[in-house]
Parts: sequence; C-alpha cells; structure tokens
Amino acid sequence: MKSLAITELAHRLNGELVGNDQLVIDSLEELSAAGAGQLTFIGAAAYADKWPACGASAALVTRGIELEPGAERALIFVDNADLAMGAALEIFAPPPVEVEPGVHPTAIVHESATLGAEVRVGPFCLIGPGAVVGDGAVLHGHNAVLDAAEVGADCVLWPGATVRERCVVGDGCILHCNCVIGADGFGYRPAQGPDGAPMLQKIPQNGIVRLGRGVEVGANSAIDRAKFSETVVGDGTKIDNLVQIGHNVRIGRMCAISGSTGIAGSVVIGDGVTIGGMAALKDHITIGDGATLTGCSQVMTDVPPGEIWAGSPAREYHKAGREYAVIPKLPDMYKAFRKQQRRT
Repeated sequence: MKSLAITELAHRLNGELVGNDQLVIDSLEELSAAGAGQLTFIGAAAYADKWPACGASAALVTRGIELEPGAERALIFVDNADLAMGAALEIFAPPPVEVEPGVHPTAIVHESATLGAEVRVGPFCLIGPGAVVGDGAVLHGHNAVLDAAEVGADCVLWPGATVRERCVVGDGCILHCNCVIGADGFGYRPAQGPDGAPMLQKIPQNGIVRLGRGVEVGANSAIDRAKFSETVVGDGTKIDNLVQIGHNVRIGRMCAISGSTGIAGSVVIGDGVTIGGMAALKDHITIGDGATLTGCSQVMTDVPPGEIWAGSPAREYHKAGREYAVIPKLPDMYKAFRKQQRRT
C-alpha cells in the first residue's frame, strides 16, 4: 500500500496545509465513507457541515470554504478540490496493467500489417491485412484491428475492443473493453424477397469511422460506420459506456457523452457539447456548440448553441422546469375546472 506524508502531499498538490502536519495518508475515499489514514475532499460549501462527523484524517478543501481541521486532523486548501483529488488519485493509483513488449505468440498479425516501434500486442489479438498500429500502442488481448484499419500512436485497446476494416483511430485514444469502432450502420429498406414475401433489404454501409486524437470510448459502446464518407468523433471527446452512435454522425471536439445515450444517424454535434446519461437524439438534427442535454432528454429538434435542454420531448431547460412544476397541480386544477363546469 502506498503512503505519503501529508506535507509532501500538500506540496505536490500545490495546497496550503492547515492542522496536523505529522499525518501519513495511505489512501483516498469519499466523504461519507472515509476513515483514519485517508484523504477525502470537500469541493462545495454544501458539504462542509459533514466534515465534523467524517472519519477521514484529512481533506482537500476548495479555497473560500470556511472550515477548521479539528483535533489531530488536517485540511489542504486548494483552488479546486475536485481537480486536486484527480491529481491525488494519480499519485495513489495502483500499478498499471502491463502487456509484455512485442507480440504475444498467440496473436495473429498479417504479413502485410505494419507495427510501429515499441508496440505491445497481447494474447489472441488479430491484426489484419494492411492494418497499421502506431508507435507505442498497447493491445491488451482479444483485440481485432481488421483489414486496412489504422490505430494511432500511444493508443490503448483494452480486451475485446475491435476496430473494423478501414476505420481510423487517432493518436492517444483509449478504447475500453468490448467497444466496437465501425460496425455496420443500421440501414434497411422495405423490399420484396425472391418469393415475393416482404423483407427488410440491408443497405451497404461503405464508409468508415474516424476518431480524432485523445478520444476515449467506454466499454460496450458502438460507433457505426458511415453509409457514405465518415462517421466522425472530434479530438478530445469522451464517450461513456453503453453509448450507441449511429452512421454518419459528426461529433465535435471536447464533447462529453454519458452512458446509455443513443444518437441516431446523421446527427451533427458541435464542439464542447455535454450530453447526460440515457439521452436519445433523433436523426438528422444539429446540436450547437457548447449546448448541454440533461439526462434522459429526448431530443427531437435542433438545439441552439450554448443552451441547456431537458425533458421528453426536450425543450429549453427553464421552460421545461416551469412545465414540470405545473404537472403535480393538474389533478387539483382539473377538479376545480370540473366544479366550475357544474356551476355553469
């Protein structure tokens, strides 16, 4: 178990130490569960009153929050406790999972594939004809990089992640377990089969997926290849687990898309968009730069840049809030309405 003197920790986090400077911190924990020897964090004044009953030895506290450490405990005041806790998590992180240098003997690498310098390929990987894996990339195992696909430098593919044929993954991307980049888009048209019976005719999906630099795709998420051209995810965008992104979607830079979201085909999402969990976006709409879609939003129309939308169907946040505030009053309003009708 890693441990660190509180003074050293405060120095590394650029914080101001107040209280017991002899403490040793051995781990991190949230405010409600922390105990002796642990560091927690208080990022907002609303949580300050929970500190006296907390069992933690120390806490990171955002500057401006008035708080005393108490007997034998310590506080580290920082500009932003949430960000400082992120840095502390890096300090206390367990050793990373390592893949042995080179290519595992159970992996299958086609003779026409190209592997960069210091690539690590784990067990039972498949790298197809003409595929390219960039310098320093790590494939943990059971990964498939199919024909003519490209995986950029310093990418990490966790077990089961698949990059389908001709798709392109930019430098520094992280693909978590069992995500799929480049499955066929969901394209079908009603038709008649050879026997005259109705059927759904599959439409070829001839395009690719292109991920920019530093994209992260969560476990069991799927990004469909385009029917034409490319499905695109911009630099620095982060995609949570169990997210479905349809064909020909174009997502901008530095977006955050939470789990269980579904994005239908040909949606255009601008830069810096935030999408809450379980949101659903109708096809062929545009989400403007910097917009926010709250969790469970059902988005049926274009969203202007910078606006916050909520609800089902989604609309501007304050409008949705006013409408939802009326809903609990509807039964009494209806009773009053019926009573008035009887009088007249």
